[in-house]
Amino acid sequence: MATMADVARRAGVSVATVSHVLNDTRPVLPHTRQAVLDAVEELGYTPNALARSLVTSRTRSIGLAVSAVSNPYFTEILQGAEAAALEHGYSLLIADPHDDPEHERKVVQLLHERRVEGMIVAPSAQPRELLAYLGRHRVPAVFLDRLVDAPGSGDGGPHFDQVCAESTEPTARLVTHLAGLGHRRIALVAGRPGLSTTAERITGYRQGLEASGLPYDERILVHGDSESAGAERATAALLSLGSRPTALVTANNAMTIGALRALRDRGLSVPDDIALCCFDDFAWADLFSPRLTAIAQPSRDIGARAVQVLLDRLAEPDRAPRTERLPCAFVHRTSCGCPDGPEQVAPTIGSKDSERSQKGSPS
Repeated sequence: MATMADVARRAGVSVATVSHVLNDTRPVLPHTRQAVLDAVEELGYTPNALARSLVTSRTRSIGLAVSAVSNPYFTEILQGAEAAALEHGYSLLIADPHDDPEHERKVVQLLHERRVEGMIVAPSAQPRELLAYLGRHRVPAVFLDRLVDAPGSGDGGPHFDQVCAESTEPTARLVTHLAGLGHRRIALVAGRPGLSTTAERITGYRQGLEASGLPYDERILVHGDSESAGAERATAALLSLGSRPTALVTANNAMTIGALRALRDRGLSVPDDIALCCFDDFAWADLFSPRLTAIAQPSRDIGARAVQVLLDRLAEPDRAPRTERLPCAFVHRTSCGCPDGPEQVAPTIGSKDSERSQKGSPS
């Protein structure tokens, strides 16, 4: 295996010069730099990342803490983040906080001890310890998917940027679509209380009802806790009501699976017995019978943007924090009760790559 000394001999320079070229620690004349790079290529030299980090005090690594990495939504976010990180010469260290506040702080601390240069975190519903740790250690961080109440601190602490998809208007779009098909009792299986995505989708649900001239009935808004088993129980509760809903909106892909299981167990057919629309599209949504009408989030773009926003923060530590909300798409299929036909995809309202400085709570 070639060493740095071998590269130096082939290029006719000192080992120090090779180090400066590879680590970008000092300006080097263009022809000298090229000679070193040619020698690296010819010899197949692979730099020692650990040694480089000791020289530069940089690991060129990013910590990514997201729960349920088996969830297709987060898997696609991970793919987008990894591609963007590699494009900029960074690697990802990944940990699963399991949506548990105590475990969340532990995995963030573990990533920090691995000397990642910054972190991308999908916070739990109770992120107090997470915020305290990041603030105490001044860790550059971007919050992903779920927003926190205070993206920055007023006492000179770190700024927290945030990247997510629009949630409110797309959820309202599902409700108004179902109302337009004649449904008057439209239920929502919402996510885990305390998450910003849950609150925003509930807001969108209520806005959709209001826009459609329908009353809000708290009995048909249930929580599936963002997981399949919880949604199955919540849907069963809805179906036990004396006046059960005729249409159902599920607030993420895992809960869609749970709701479908509850409907199947009771011998109910979609959309003949109950219409269904879901927030979160996934690769096999059009393979279900009927095919699922859904809101599709730009998952890969969210992951890629989170990496870019974090790199921007590393380059400009003192700039104002920002929240970026990416628009979703309405994917019109047949589970809503519409006739079968070619799949239609329409953008929902939202500012693509919207960016704004944050001084208070995200709206």
